[in-house]
Amino acid sequence: MIAAAAMAVTSCDSFFDINLKDQANLEDSMSRSASVKRYLAHLYAYIPRDENTRAYEGGTVLRSDESLNAKSQYETFWYKVKRGEHGSDNTTAESSANFWKRYYQGIAECTTFLDNVDLDKEDDPALVACMKAEARFLRAYYYFVLFRHYGPVYVWGDKAADQEIDPATMDRGSVKENIDFIVSELDKAAEDLPLAIGDTGISEGSNKGRATKGAALALKARVLLYAASPLYNGQAGTGMYDSFKDKDGKSLFDAYDASKWGAARDAAKAVIDLGPYSLVKTEVSGNTPFQNAAASYQNVWFERWNTNTEIIWGWWYRSWADESLGTVGGDIAYAAPSGGKIALAGYSLNSPSLRLVDAYPMAESGRYPVLEYEKTSGMLDFSRPVVDPLSGYQASGFTDNYQQLIDVDPAWATPFKAHNSTVGRDARYYSNFVPNGFWWPSSRTYSGGPLRFTCYDSAECTSRFSTTDACNAVGYVWRRLYKANNPLGELKADYQTIRYIYPAFRLAEMYLIYAEGCNEATDRNAAEAIRVIDLVRKRAGLNGIRTAYPEINFDSADAVSTVGSVSKTGKEWLRWIILQERMCEFAFEGQRHYDEIRWMNAMEDYNTLNWTLHLSADNYEDSYTRVSTDYIGGRPVFRERDYLFPFGKDQLAEMTNFTQNPGW
Repeated sequence: MIAAAAMAVTSCDSFFDINLKDQANLEDSMSRSASVKRYLAHLYAYIPRDENTRAYEGGTVLRSDESLNAKSQYETFWYKVKRGEHGSDNTTAESSANFWKRYYQGIAECTTFLDNVDLDKEDDPALVACMKAEARFLRAYYYFVLFRHYGPVYVWGDKAADQEIDPATMDRGSVKENIDFIVSELDKAAEDLPLAIGDTGISEGSNKGRATKGAALALKARVLLYAASPLYNGQAGTGMYDSFKDKDGKSLFDAYDASKWGAARDAAKAVIDLGPYSLVKTEVSGNTPFQNAAASYQNVWFERWNTNTEIIWGWWYRSWADESLGTVGGDIAYAAPSGGKIALAGYSLNSPSLRLVDAYPMAESGRYPVLEYEKTSGMLDFSRPVVDPLSGYQASGFTDNYQQLIDVDPAWATPFKAHNSTVGRDARYYSNFVPNGFWWPSSRTYSGGPLRFTCYDSAECTSRFSTTDACNAVGYVWRRLYKANNPLGELKADYQTIRYIYPAFRLAEMYLIYAEGCNEATDRNAAEAIRVIDLVRKRAGLNGIRTAYPEINFDSADAVSTVGSVSKTGKEWLRWIILQERMCEFAFEGQRHYDEIRWMNAMEDYNTLNWTLHLSADNYEDSYTRVSTDYIGGRPVFRERDYLFPFGKDQLAEMTNFTQNPGW
C-alpha cells in the first residue's frame, strides 16, 4: 500500500473533531500537489489490520471456530473475547477491540479531503477526480469496518469535519441507512476510479495498493452480501432484533427482504465481468496436477503484484507494535512449531482448529468428509464426526509408508505412518497445514537437516507437549504463509523480511458471493451457482459438484436429498457447500467469523469444548485420539449478545443518548 505520511491535518482527542489549524493553512496545503498526495497517503493509514490474526481487527480469526490458539503469556484481548470475558467496561482501546475512535477519525479526515481536494490545481483534473474517489472509497470502507463490528452505527454523511455534532444528541442509524450510504458512496467512487491505478498516468509499481474500480465494486458486493444475510435481513425469523430501536423508537434492523440476495449476486457479477481478474493458476513443468493445484493456491499469497491476477485489492506488509517482526513474519513465528528444533522463535500460538482441518474435501471424490458432528451435553463433539461414507475419508487408523505429496523431496522426506484422516485430502489442505507426524516442508530447519513435525509428550518430538511452556495446542501447524524451504533461524533475517500481499478482496470471493446470491435469490439459479463454485474447486484440483454429489437434486430448492445419514433440500445442500468452500478457500483470511455471524451459526458452532489431538499421550499412535482435556485455557463462549460487539464505556459516557447493543 502507499506509505503513510505525516500530514498537516491532525486528529484531536474527540473522534468527531479534527484540528484544521486554520482554514488558510488548509487551503494553502490543498492547493499544492505534494501536500495533497501526502494527505491522501495518510488516509490509507486507517486500513484495518485484518492480516494480524491474533490482535486488532484480524483477531476475529482467533475468535472464530477456524482457530484454536495456545494459551500463553502472549495473550491478546481476543482471547478474552473468545472466552466471553469482554464487555463495555474493558473494551476501551484499539488493543481491546474498540475501533470506534480510529475509524471516525479516518472518516473525518476523508471528509476533509473530499471537501478540499478540488483546490488542487497543480494536478490533472482526471487525477484529482481519481484521488477524490479514493477518499470516498476509503470513507465507505471505514464505515463498513465499523458496521461489521458493531452493527449499524452513526452515519455522518457529508458533513464537514467540524464541531456541528453534539454527542449528547447522537444516536445510531438503521441497518438500511448504513447500507444505503455505503453502497451509494461506492457507486460514486467506482465512477471515477480506474481499472488499474496506472491508467491515471502515475507509476503502477509504487502505487499498487491504491483503490481501483474493482476495489470499490468488490467492497460493494461484500456489503450487499452482509445486508442480504440473516443477521441483517430478518434474523432468520428469530425475532432477535425485532424490538431493537433507537432512543426515538426507530427500528434499527430490517424485516426480511428476499430481493437483497439478488442485489448481492448482481454486485459480485459486476466485478467478475470487469475483465482484468482471473484465478491464480501455476503450472510448473514436471509437477503433478496435484502439485500444481497446491502451487496455484499458495501463489494467491506468494505471487507478486505484477503477475497476480486474482487480487482485486490488497496491501503489503506493514510494521506493527513488535518491531522485530514484520506482520506476515510475525504470523509465521506465532504459528511455527515451538521447541527450537524446526524454527527459532516458533511460538506455536496460531493453530488451526479440528473443525477447520475436518472441512477440506477429499481429493479423489471431491466430497467434504464430515457432514456434521454428534453432540455431547448439547455441544458439538469433534471426536464424533458424522462422516460421508462415499467421501473416502477414514476418521481412524493409519496408513503405513505414506509419501508426502507437496513441497518436499522424497530423497529426504521418506515415507512414514500417517493417520488416515490426513491422507487423500485436497491440495489446499496440505498447503495450509502440517499435521502431526508430517515432514516440515524444508530440507533445512533450525536443527540443520529436515525434521518431521511431531507433537506429543516425548523428548523425541520436535514440539513436545507441555503444561507450562509454549506448545502446539491442536496437533496441526498453520503453514499457509510459509513458503517451502525457507529456514526459520535468525530472527530478523528469516522472519522480518517475509512480506506478501494481503488479499483483502480477490476473485474467488466474488465467485462465491455470486454463487450464494444465485442460490438464495427469489429467481434461484442452482446451475449458475454450481458453475462458479466449480471454478474455485477446479483450481484446487477437485471435480465438479454434480460429479461429486450425483445423489443431490440441486436444481429443486425444496426436494430433499440424503447424503449418508443427513438430509437437506437442494437449496440447503448448496448453501452448506458454499459455506464449506468459503471456510476452506479463505482460511485465516478473516472471512469465517463474519460468515458465522451473518448466518447466525455462531451460537452452535462456537460453544464447544476445546477439542484437540491427544497431545499429552506419550506416543505417536495414541496422540491421534481426539480429546477435550489437553487444551490449557478456558473454552469458547458465545452468547446471543455476541453477534454485535459492545460499545465501550468511554463512548457511552460522551454519547449519553446513544443506543447500546442488546445484552450489553
